[in-house]
Amino acid sequence: MAETISMPKLGFDMREGVLVRWVKNEGENISKGEVLAEIETDKATVEVESSASGLVRRLLASQGDSVPVGAPIAIIGTADEKIDEIQSPAKNQPVKNEQSQKEGSQTVQAQIETLQSGFVKASPLAKKVARDSKVDLSKVKGTGPGGRIVRKDVETALAGVITTSMARQPAFTPITAIVAGPVPGDKVVKTTKLRQAIGRRLVESKQNIPHFYVSHEFNMDSLMSVRSQINGYLPDGEKLSVNDFIVRASALSLRQFPNLNSALNGTEIVQYGHINVGVAVTVEGGLLTVVCKDADQKPLRQISAEVKAMAARAREGKVKPDDVEGSTFSTSNLGMYDVENFTAIINPPEAAILAVGSAREGPVVENGQIKPGWRMKATLSVDHRISDGSEAARFMQALASFLENPARLLV
Repeated sequence: MAETISMPKLGFDMREGVLVRWVKNEGENISKGEVLAEIETDKATVEVESSASGLVRRLLASQGDSVPVGAPIAIIGTADEKIDEIQSPAKNQPVKNEQSQKEGSQTVQAQIETLQSGFVKASPLAKKVARDSKVDLSKVKGTGPGGRIVRKDVETALAGVITTSMARQPAFTPITAIVAGPVPGDKVVKTTKLRQAIGRRLVESKQNIPHFYVSHEFNMDSLMSVRSQINGYLPDGEKLSVNDFIVRASALSLRQFPNLNSALNGTEIVQYGHINVGVAVTVEGGLLTVVCKDADQKPLRQISAEVKAMAARAREGKVKPDDVEGSTFSTSNLGMYDVENFTAIINPPEAAILAVGSAREGPVVENGQIKPGWRMKATLSVDHRISDGSEAARFMQALASFLENPARLLV
């Protein structure tokens, strides 16, 4: 039986996605799990996998089309199936007059063309090759659909750079004195779609959600020691981060405080059964939250491996829909930037987010004596419509009981 592939929904506020490229064409065979297409959302470029095996019978959208969430984009079936009754996304939408359609098309095109200065249309693989080879994509001519840059364009540009560099590079570069020049003029930089989406969501969050904040300082002596011992037995690519411990500790603490793993729905609080911890990841042009599903059910090494893999896909522009969907509680960790503490804005419709600073070694006072020790500060932002200060404080105490007794996180 023919199966219809639809435009996925990435985040509760996503309304549409731009179909960037078909990876498979009509008439080609495809297996379940193979990449069918690449779509661009407000958050990232995402690879859409086929949910069925068979023949690509029909592609229902063209490259560059803006397709509503849930609308069919392709049909997978067998060669002899009848599929005439399946309509394209455009036919499933309310009929618009010619001028409205033209204006809508111009709006989508304008959004694509007014991205951040220096951003160009390029495939995720082209971006990765360019980033690894330090090639400026703004100077590369694209030969893909609509002038999109593909991998071979980057490789061609790279070959030219190497040839030119070898011919013109002097034997050495003399060191010259720094001379103060004229003050540069103002520069106008267009915001990316991702930055615009972040702005819309967080303005809505701060305006509509009454935030309050609870901070706590954690004794990290035992955790840092246990982490060091465990990592001594693990290969470089599998070593545990402090954040892996925080994700698991947060998930286990949320079992005791379901209000903080919930969302407000009118006059009701929906307490989620699953504990899916979102982890904020820095990507080009903003932040993306990848989601560790059922984090309370997983050991540290599995959490670590999953978050590493999802973060890598996010930075390469290859996130999967499942990577960024379904978070019920979020964490944001700036510890790697030597940040002492900060507060985070709640990611709607969630009830809370944990902002984590650096684990630092320094002088601490215990029993009237000064000695070296590891400490870390974190701040919980909470929706006051769902919870209150005493519950948030008790959550932080529960979190401390796990972080300060890390053996509990290993069983």
